[in-house]
Amino acid sequence: MPPLLKQLTLRLLALPVTLLIITAALYGIIMLAPAEERAQLYIPPRTPPLTEQEFQNLMNRLIEEHGLNDPYPVQYARWLGDLLRGDWGWSPTFKGDVLPLLKRRLPVTAELTFYAIAVMVPVALVSGVLSGWRANGRFDRGYRLAAFAATSVPPFILGLFLLSIFYVGLGWFPPGRTGIYELSMTTTDFRTITGFLTFDGLLNGRLDVVGDALRRLVLPVFTLSLLYWATISRVTRVAMIEEQTKDYLLTARAKGLKERRLEWRHAFPNAAGPALTAMILSAAGLVTGVYIVESVFDFNGLSELITKGFFVAPDAPLVMGFAVFSVLLVLPIILLFDLLRAVLDPRLREDGLEL
Repeated sequence: MPPLLKQLTLRLLALPVTLLIITAALYGIIMLAPAEERAQLYIPPRTPPLTEQEFQNLMNRLIEEHGLNDPYPVQYARWLGDLLRGDWGWSPTFKGDVLPLLKRRLPVTAELTFYAIAVMVPVALVSGVLSGWRANGRFDRGYRLAAFAATSVPPFILGLFLLSIFYVGLGWFPPGRTGIYELSMTTTDFRTITGFLTFDGLLNGRLDVVGDALRRLVLPVFTLSLLYWATISRVTRVAMIEEQTKDYLLTARAKGLKERRLEWRHAFPNAAGPALTAMILSAAGLVTGVYIVESVFDFNGLSELITKGFFVAPDAPLVMGFAVFSVLLVLPIILLFDLLRAVLDPRLREDGLEL
């Protein structure tokens, strides 16, 4: 089996084990609360006032119905079995099954995350390489100033600032996901195929929808990407500076190889490894950041569910389902960065060497 395919197989086999460990820890945190407190999370909203005895009877019934006094392994196995069967519980806040609610909102979050990664990864790697190879030069000084500014401004502040300039002031990039095309997409034969508005617009031959969707993605993608661009490109810059001191580059220079070839064919693959490791470590932060950006730019994705399910009314099934769904979103991103790291660094594809 080719080394890269072997590593991919091992990573895919590790995903269920990782998910099992994370979900066990999540459910263990919920189990720390006493059974009566957990039972209160299952009380439907707008329940009429109850006497003390009626309230106690309700608690006893909920504890019995949901098996909240059973041992942890029994409760966790029951909950995990329900998840695997597609029964993620009922959300009293949204009055619907949790899994369909999450699946309906996922394409919005996934599309925003996809474009953020598509912009962030190449720009971070290229800017880090250019800056590190020309350390202390004019480009490097400008880059360091931009990276400092990017890490100094919280994403929600940056998002509001960009909206005030480019939407309120100039009217270029409006918030929201669909705008004026929402009605035409629901009243015509517009088919939802992938859930990504930009892709579905192309597949339906609606270039007007594609153009509007891309225009609305500009500010949120920039806001989400900026902080992680600065972090990853900084790691790349430091790695490039270290590579310049290596003996193999000194030997290559002595042989007369051009600087551009040394920069991209020799130093870059070695410097990309630490940068992609930083991406793996920041994958969870990227998913957390996308929820904040969705709220700022009025993208009705998963963030709206957790906002209402956690802060407006206690909704235990929705909160737990959201946590599991977030893990399912993070794990493929980590897998993608792992494989990209293996593609760029041949040393990681050798037999017996783990990613």
